[in-house]
Amino acid sequence: MYTYAFFKSPKHPLQLTEGIAGDLAVIERGVLSALVEPDLEFENIQNDDTQLVQAVLTHDRVICDLFWQVTILPLRFGTQFLSYDRLIDHLSENHEKYLEKLNQLEGKAEYRLKLTPIELELPANPETNGSMKGRDYFQAKKQQYQARLDQQDQQQQELQQILSEIEQVYPNTKLKEGADGIDKLYLLIDKREEMTLYQHLNEWQNQYPHWEMGLGEALPPYHFV
Repeated sequence: MYTYAFFKSPKHPLQLTEGIAGDLAVIERGVLSALVEPDLEFENIQNDDTQLVQAVLTHDRVICDLFWQVTILPLRFGTQFLSYDRLIDHLSENHEKYLEKLNQLEGKAEYRLKLTPIELELPANPETNGSMKGRDYFQAKKQQYQARLDQQDQQQQELQQILSEIEQVYPNTKLKEGADGIDKLYLLIDKREEMTLYQHLNEWQNQYPHWEMGLGEALPPYHFV
């Protein structure tokens, strides 16, 4: 049984959209519920790359639609239970843990902050000065190399200062370092504080011009479950 998310059993009917290949349904077990797609043949989708990509997008869309109605524990793409009874047993066995987590996430959203280093201005390349030869040339190359190291070091120090300041204001953060030099910081924040977050971001951007800060929209708490 394909499953999208867990949440507290709703007091009012939810607005459910279409799933990956059919209708969605809510399965309740006491105070906990799960959003499922009962008739989905997931194995068939796995064998078709085009369908698989579309299924990933639909999975995220369904979770986001649900997120704006209730507090949820979003599940990874491809999460399945062998049967209805297995799902009910899982909810029964984990209801205390899931309820505690849902209470912690009540009213909160995840925001992704991309931290991109601004390209640094370096001293002129010695190759552009054709009259520079021998010892002067190698000295200029050495100075240029050292200048690059110094600026990179300064930029990394600024990054640590940025992270420190953000974590003082928003302690629920998770950092994902990118191999491309672009770090992603995930913030768990009360959705009502979104405007304050944008104000802080504007202050930090002015304070640290060597880094570009790009903030994404409110999302389900993927990195905090």
